Amino acid sequence: MVIMKNTIRVERAKKRITQKELADELNVTRQAIWAIENGKVDPKIGLVFRIARFFKLKIEDIFISN
Repeated sequence: MVIMKNTIRVERAKKRITQKELADELNVTRQAIWAIENGKVDPKIGLVFRIARFFKLKIEDIFISN
């Protein structure tokens, strides 16, 4: 299984929000955000869209395929 790299941690730092704050905005757990940021899991497509919408970025600007 190939896990996509992402820039969520960087984008979160730009907004100065915690994993918990992002998780609350996206209606997921803080552990889910941690796992995605650390490349443990890939988010489902619905969450991918919500993340992109939250950061006002294109999906390909956040998720980088290897």
